[in-house]
Amino acid sequence: MKLSLSPLVLFFAHLASAATDAPAWRFNLKAESSGIVALESVIVNPNLALFFDRASDDPLQINGHSAWGALFNLQTAEVTPLNVVTNSFCASGAFLSNGTLASIGGDQTGFPGNPIIQPGNQAIRLFDPCASPTGEGCTLFEDPNLILLEKRWYPSATRIFDGSLIIVGGMHVEAVFYNVDPANSIEFFPRKEQTARPSPFLERSLPANLFPRLFALPDGKVFMVANNRSVIYDVETDTETPLPDIPNGVRVSNPTDGSAILLPLSPPDFTPEVLVCGGSAIDDRIPSEDLSSQIPSSSQCSRITLTPEGIAKGWEVDHMLSNRTLHELLHLPNGQILVANGAGSGFAGFNSVQDTIGNSNSDHAVLVPELYTPSAALGRRFSNAGMPNSGIARVYHSTITLTPQGNFLIAGSNPNNASNVTGTGVTFPSEFRVQTLDPPFMFVERPKILSAPQKLAFNSKVTVPISLPGSLTGDNAKVQVSLMDLGFSTHGFHVGARLVFMDATISKDKKSLTFVTPPSGRVYPPGPATIFLTIDDVSSEGVAVMMGSGNAPPTLE
Repeated sequence: MKLSLSPLVLFFAHLASAATDAPAWRFNLKAESSGIVALESVIVNPNLALFFDRASDDPLQINGHSAWGALFNLQTAEVTPLNVVTNSFCASGAFLSNGTLASIGGDQTGFPGNPIIQPGNQAIRLFDPCASPTGEGCTLFEDPNLILLEKRWYPSATRIFDGSLIIVGGMHVEAVFYNVDPANSIEFFPRKEQTARPSPFLERSLPANLFPRLFALPDGKVFMVANNRSVIYDVETDTETPLPDIPNGVRVSNPTDGSAILLPLSPPDFTPEVLVCGGSAIDDRIPSEDLSSQIPSSSQCSRITLTPEGIAKGWEVDHMLSNRTLHELLHLPNGQILVANGAGSGFAGFNSVQDTIGNSNSDHAVLVPELYTPSAALGRRFSNAGMPNSGIARVYHSTITLTPQGNFLIAGSNPNNASNVTGTGVTFPSEFRVQTLDPPFMFVERPKILSAPQKLAFNSKVTVPISLPGSLTGDNAKVQVSLMDLGFSTHGFHVGARLVFMDATISKDKKSLTFVTPPSGRVYPPGPATIFLTIDDVSSEGVAVMMGSGNAPPTLE
């Protein structure tokens, strides 16, 4: 007997099929092994990511010993070891105005069986700009005479308006949990003076002030948040202006890691807003041995507008859909914020609370990302609708970064004393698998920026050729052009991440795009950038440019 379906049933079957075939967010296993644990991750050219680990016993080898630096090919997933001399464990990093990556600070100790490792807590490692798509000829430079003014483990660094780096905080030597030997000071690279600047803010934010969250503001000042405290620092006058504390006692820097991000800056005013999410509301006077891996992390997000009126109003409180610590906040080219990685309970570090999970101070890995829409109404900004489950725990020492291809590269996770390669008997092993998280626009026809000048001057109008698929050429389409610093991922914070929207128009023949660059290096600090064209939330691949002259710092052009 032949079954006959009614037209109505066929119609709904078609809808169900269409819904199933519709583009969605997807996790993709990119590689079985990154060679080293990627506890620091940064995009160094359109085809390469640079990973750093601590000097340990990772499987990737170089010169007869385990490597702790590597280049990861975004296209082929091939891994090339880098020769690192000093221990980059828990370092920070950022790009200078000439495109050189500076890796800042690290650990003072070595690793048993690998005697060549040099102390890293005063080190400055330089990775020069390298256009090679395979990493051939790319080198990491270290000079024992090129050092920080202070020893710094767990510092933060970001590029400021003159293309140099401000370097903030950290501790002098290893500590188990809290900052008990603090570097409560600020310095610069290249140096602006021969002594570090003391910071009352860092002193007030002890003992949970490691990896302070820093953002260069569009007036040239720097916003900082550490523990539950925040401040605006004036680089030019060396003065600090205290801001309201994070509400409800939530602490957001290591070892109570929340994450933070500077929301997209838009013309004409480029009004800065900061979002701080997750962390822990525990009392930081409690010794670590009295804490538990099962203490829930916080779901709280706090947002502040950094204008006189916004500061007077204070922090606006919202909540993620899940409790998170050790997670990260990242920009999408359309201005939304991705929330990914992390744990639902516990703290950063390992072997320092009363009930570790294996070695881990945290538990309950959060496997489903969320999206935050800054322009949505309060209470409706977070969504995980259609978001997939990663299937891989990304807790302490995990990283994530936006790539020039428009997806997110996810790697690392290692709350262990060393590299647990086999994962035997451990809930959270050393994680070498590399994933991408691919947005829906990766699976449809996308706009293309066909070419762009290598260097862009500030406050200039630029026209570039583009190609648009027929589905995106409507006259009423939403057009966004974003100038982005893809940042440096480590310890739940995307150092230097920045998105500046540029006024833009598409020509009537749909073959060219004209945009206006930021007015100065205060809005976008001079240095490397990636431009994305987004039409109705479908983003192009990014095009690498140099914003400004490309001169070495200090430079104002």
